[in-house]
Amino acid sequence: MTSAPSLDPASQPMRQRVFAFALMCLGFFMATLDIQIVASSLRDIGGGLSASQDELSWVQTAYLIAEILVIPMSGWLSKVFSTRWLFVASAVGFTVTSMLCGIAWDINSMILFRGLQGAMGAAMIPTVFTTAFVLFPGKQRLVASTTIGALASLAPAIGPVIGGWITDQWSWHWLFYLNVVPGVAVAALVPKYVNIDKPDLPLLKKGDYLGILLMSGFLGCLEYVLEEGPRKNWFGDHIIIACTWISAICGFLFIVHALTTEDPIVDLRALVVRNFGIGSLLSFITGIGIFVAVFLTPEFLGQVRGFSSLQIGTALLSVGVFQLFALAVYAWVARFVDMRLLLLFGLICFGLGCYLYVPLTHDWGWQQLLLPQALRGIGQQFAIPPIVTMALGSLPQSRLKSASGLFNLMRNLGGAIGIAVSATMLNDRLNFHYLRLNESVTVGRPEVESTFTEQSAHWSSVAGDVLNTTQSGLADLHALVLREALVLTYSDTFYVLSLCFIVAIASLVFSKPFSNGAPPPDAH
Repeated sequence: MTSAPSLDPASQPMRQRVFAFALMCLGFFMATLDIQIVASSLRDIGGGLSASQDELSWVQTAYLIAEILVIPMSGWLSKVFSTRWLFVASAVGFTVTSMLCGIAWDINSMILFRGLQGAMGAAMIPTVFTTAFVLFPGKQRLVASTTIGALASLAPAIGPVIGGWITDQWSWHWLFYLNVVPGVAVAALVPKYVNIDKPDLPLLKKGDYLGILLMSGFLGCLEYVLEEGPRKNWFGDHIIIACTWISAICGFLFIVHALTTEDPIVDLRALVVRNFGIGSLLSFITGIGIFVAVFLTPEFLGQVRGFSSLQIGTALLSVGVFQLFALAVYAWVARFVDMRLLLLFGLICFGLGCYLYVPLTHDWGWQQLLLPQALRGIGQQFAIPPIVTMALGSLPQSRLKSASGLFNLMRNLGGAIGIAVSATMLNDRLNFHYLRLNESVTVGRPEVESTFTEQSAHWSSVAGDVLNTTQSGLADLHALVLREALVLTYSDTFYVLSLCFIVAIASLVFSKPFSNGAPPPDAH
C-alpha cells in the first residue's frame, strides 16, 4: 500500500481502495451496532444505575435522536471539512463518548453521554455510502453495496446478541469499552488511506444554518413526542402538545426552505428522482422492520419468558447466522439476476418472517423463533443492498453527499417512528386483551376453577394460611391472564409490522430498472 494516496479515487491502487473502504466500514459498523447493543442488557444497566423502566428507554432513544439530527448534516460537513477529517473527528468523538458511557455514574449522565455518542458517531454512517460510490465504479459497486447492506442490517440484528454475551461474561460497562480499540485504529489509519476530497472551509460562512435550526426543531421535537407519547397518554400532556406544534411548524418551514433555497442542508429535491424517492421509502420501511423486530423480540423474551441478557442474545443469534449465509448466496446470484427481482424476494422474505411471529405463544424460545428469524435474516440481506443501489445509484456523484444523509435519515427515522408506534400498541392492546380475557375469567368456568384450585393447593402446602393462600391464588391467576394478554399484544404488533411490507412490495412496481453501473446522464 502506498502512504500517499492520490486524490483521484480512480487512480488509487485497488488494494488501497479496499483497505480504505474496510476502515470506514468498521467505523460504520460500530456506530450502527451501538444503537441496539444495549437492547438485551437494559435490565442490568437499570440495576447498576438505579433507573426506572421509563428512564431506561432513553438509553436507546437519546442515541437514536442524536443520530437522526446529525446524519442529514453529514453531507454539508464532509464538504466543509472533507470526508477524511470528518470521519476522523467522528471516530475520535465516538471513542471518547463510549468511554464516558462506560463510566456513567447515574441514569442522567448515561442518557447525556449516549446522546453525545450518537451525535459523534453519526457522520460515520452516511459517509460510507458516499465513499463506496466514489471509490468503486461499475460492477465493483456490487461488492461495496452488498457489504454496506449486510452491515447496515446485521449490526442492529446482532447488537443484542453481542450485548447479552458481554454483559453476562463481564458487565454492561464493557458494551461501551468495546469501542475503544477499533475506534482508535480507525481514527489513526483513516487520515493515511482515505483521501477522496478536499476541505472547503469557506463554506462555513454560507452554511444553511436556518435549515439546520428548522430541521433540529422538527426532528428533535418529533422524536420526543414519539418517545414520550405512549407513556404520557399522547395529547393528554401539555409538553407533548407543545412539542407537536413546534415539530409541525418547524417541519413545514423546513420543507419550504429546503425546496426554495439554493444550497439546502438536505437535498429534498432528490426525492423527485423516481428511484431515489422509492429507495428512500423502502429504506424507511426496512428501518421499521429491522428496528421494531429487534425492539419487540427482546421485550417479549424478557417480559413473557423472563430470559436473561445472555438467553435473549442467544435466541436472537439465528438472524445474524442466516444473514451471513444469505450474504454468500446474494453475492453470487446478484451477478446474474435482475436487482429488482432480488429486492422483491428480499421484501417478501422479510415480511413473511415478521408475519410468522403472529402465532406467538407464551412458551416460544429460540426453536420457535428459528424460522421467522431465518426468513428475516435472509430478507434483510436480499433487500438492503439493492435498495442502496437503487437509491444512490440513481444520482450523479455531485449530489451523493447530501442525498446520502437523507437516505440514511429515512432508515433511522423509520426505526424511531416504528418503535414509538409499537410501544403505543403494546400499551393499548395490552389493556384491550387483558379486559377481554378478564371477562372470561369468572367463577364457575371449569378452566378457571381448575387453575385456581391448583394454585391454591400449591400455596396452601407452602404457607398453610387460608387467607394468604386465597390471595396468592388470585395473584397467580392475575399473572396468568396478564401473561396471555401480553402474548396476544405482541402477536398483534408483529401482524401490523408485516403489513408494512405490502406497501414496500407495491411501491417496487413503480421503480425503474437499475443496476450497479453508473447513474444515467439525466439523473439530476
